[in-house]
Amino acid sequence: MLVVGCVLAGHDLIQNLFGIIAHADRYNTPERKYDVTFFQYLKPTSFLLVQDKDPGGADAIKAFYQGGANWADPRYLYPFLGPLTWWTIFLSVLIVMCLCISILIRRAWTENEKLAFPIVQLPLAMTNPSGRSLPFWRSKLMWSGFGVAAVIDFINGMHYLYPSWPYLAQVKLFDLAPYMTQRPWNAIGWTPISMYPFAIGLAYFLPLDLAFSCWFFYVARKMFQIVGAVQGWDSPSNLGFPFFEQQSSGAWIALGCVVVWGLRSQFRSAWQKCAWTGGAGRTGRTDGTGWTGSDGEERRQYRMAFMGLGAGVVFLAWFSWKTAMSSWVALIFFGLFFLLAVAMTRVRAELGAPHEIFFVNPRTVLVTLFGINTIGAQSLTTTSVLYWYNRCYRCHPMPNHIEAFKLAEGGRMQMGRLIALIAFATVIATICACWANLQVTFAEGATSKAVGYKSWVGFESFDRLNAWLQTPTKPTWTPQAYVVGGAVIVLALRMMRGAFLWWPFHPAGYALAVSFAMDYFWFAFFVSWLIKLVIVRFGGMKTHNGGVPFFLGLTLGDYVCGSLWAIYGPVNGLQVYKIFI
Repeated sequence: MLVVGCVLAGHDLIQNLFGIIAHADRYNTPERKYDVTFFQYLKPTSFLLVQDKDPGGADAIKAFYQGGANWADPRYLYPFLGPLTWWTIFLSVLIVMCLCISILIRRAWTENEKLAFPIVQLPLAMTNPSGRSLPFWRSKLMWSGFGVAAVIDFINGMHYLYPSWPYLAQVKLFDLAPYMTQRPWNAIGWTPISMYPFAIGLAYFLPLDLAFSCWFFYVARKMFQIVGAVQGWDSPSNLGFPFFEQQSSGAWIALGCVVVWGLRSQFRSAWQKCAWTGGAGRTGRTDGTGWTGSDGEERRQYRMAFMGLGAGVVFLAWFSWKTAMSSWVALIFFGLFFLLAVAMTRVRAELGAPHEIFFVNPRTVLVTLFGINTIGAQSLTTTSVLYWYNRCYRCHPMPNHIEAFKLAEGGRMQMGRLIALIAFATVIATICACWANLQVTFAEGATSKAVGYKSWVGFESFDRLNAWLQTPTKPTWTPQAYVVGGAVIVLALRMMRGAFLWWPFHPAGYALAVSFAMDYFWFAFFVSWLIKLVIVRFGGMKTHNGGVPFFLGLTLGDYVCGSLWAIYGPVNGLQVYKIFI
């Protein structure tokens, strides 16, 4: 319940919706000229937005942005009810489709491949139903790791309140850029060193090649920027260098294709043997997937998953027609969304938390590959209205679904009940998240105390659309080449990794390094990789497994102490130390 609630209420999901829902009319200034550029194309999407022309819309928008109003006042609430209802339906369909895909791929990743799932290792260790959780709580190594993280957070927290206390600067966001002021070294830009205890703890569960690839490709990315400065590639005439937006787009699309291709046998088996037929018998294994004749309940879940996907496709087709999006644009747009969802879910299952792929979204990919005129002003406007849930993917629901299934497997929970609980939690969390955003924003104002995502997302959605439509450009070969280049690198890394056991590079490491996901974590991953390499090299896997409680303790201690500071601050009306960013 808590995880589903955080997913929907956190950054990059429902919070972002309130950044675009009334933005166009509020910021239609003489300088921007929204009404001249694209207001005519907003008509098919008017049922999704709050507009001045709506009954009571002007007063509701004014109160929403200025604050000092009661969200429950019918004058202000009514104009928001219709758009929020439609958005809730649309978002629910996307989440249900993601849940259906997770049901189809669950067994392949949790049982057959037995991926690491770093994030669930701590709750599994803390709550093992077989009674094996007791040694975890009695482990001296675990409490040692807990103590290290607790001491770090206590010292830095006290420094935040009392500057005379010492401060451990390298724990988070110690920027190297101020020390590299001469060209070409200053081309690296913002380069933070962070040693978050929780990140070091989570990275310990990664395969060595994946942990190595994450920090290596981040360093390679910075070196590429320096080489570009030496060669003059970053000159004003080469606008867009180093084209990380295009590189990461190609990388993640290729990674998604690789993941889906690897799942083809699972999808085929689910369709042919588990969803629509009775299986090969009542006992024993029917095929390589591990299905047995007693798995009737899971076969029914597969059947419902396929039916849910079919119904979702029908709804999205209707929604695209309703919002006047071209059929081919809709196919690519939603296809990319689900392809990226599968890729991120795979990375989360192998790597853990950081999948903040800010540069990659279907709208940008479409513009890069096809150009503004080919897409058309109407379809481009509709995709801009849909930008809010594609901006960044820190709170994507699908990785959390697959982790819930992994927890259910470890905790011997009934899968049917878990799916029902996820669905119930999604409904409750959506309602609560909409209420919370309305309550806070009407009280504090979207341009005053509640400023942030209530403004940024709208500007990113509509200012860029405004610029595209005012000065439409044709697709150029350089950005397209970087998209292709990013895809080729991922495919090449995947081929080499499959061909040679000694190959040290993981394709997901490159995709993460060029998409903003590794900026906060690269040095923590380097530290954890180095520790694990030394332990495995000189102590073997037995020593590695023996060290697991210490790194679980690092993660637990960091979050427990961070939570205590997060409680202490609001209770006393203080700004306090945060363990991240």
